Amino acid sequence: MTDPLVQLEQLTIRFDDRVAVDHVNLTVSRGDIVTIIGPNGAGKTTLIKAILGLQKATTGRIRVTPGLVVGYVPQHLSLETTLPLSVRRFMALTGRNATDCEKALERTGVRHLLNASIHHLSGGERQRLLLARALARQPDLLVLDEPAQGVDINGQAALYELIRELRDELHCGVIMISHDLHLVMAATDHVICLNQHVCCSGYPADISTDPAFVETFGQRVAESLAVYHHHHNHRHNLHGDVVPAGSHQGGCQHDHG
Repeated sequence: MTDPLVQLEQLTIRFDDRVAVDHVNLTVSRGDIVTIIGPNGAGKTTLIKAILGLQKATTGRIRVTPGLVVGYVPQHLSLETTLPLSVRRFMALTGRNATDCEKALERTGVRHLLNASIHHLSGGERQRLLLARALARQPDLLVLDEPAQGVDINGQAALYELIRELRDELHCGVIMISHDLHLVMAATDHVICLNQHVCCSGYPADISTDPAFVETFGQRVAESLAVYHHHHNHRHNLHGDVVPAGSHQGGCQHDHG
């Protein structure tokens, strides 16, 4: 069995009298894709910040494997619009050499934007740039906060498929926060439903029938997830265009039934 990269033990985080995260246990090992779902205000981002070392636990423990390298993809990239910044210069801020940066951009399908302004990128291009920045670090653990934010439906499917491919190539662990329930169920290995505490957790195929999941998201959502299937017969690139199966332009082979 692979040793855990990150292990949370009875993690509790309070802000004054408000409990943001309540006695959460979580283990992520190499090869895992763990997705955290839950309503707004459930403590998902607070939990991620604790894993990143940006938020101190009130009680409980966070165990991290020694020397762990984390690649983080934030939900938003906030930049001053008057600040000129090219993709090349943005990647240079990682401190990695130019070759590593260009390889990461190539793998996420946006190397052709090397000299483009960040301010002119589409939502999908920007998310792939953020993923490339994380990838350049050769991470043991990828942490992604709403990685498909601002991306259209075909681009979302392509992005989630790319994350799975990177997990396989790097043999890293992945922790995601996502609201894209249908796509997440097809792209993850383990789901945790969080509402301050862990309401339920398990394999995607099982989670939609859990009473706690139904109570949190509603019967209609649970039923729609139960009949959702994800078959593979073609790909979309980051623009949503169909590309040949097997292409590494970044895409998801799928047919929704």
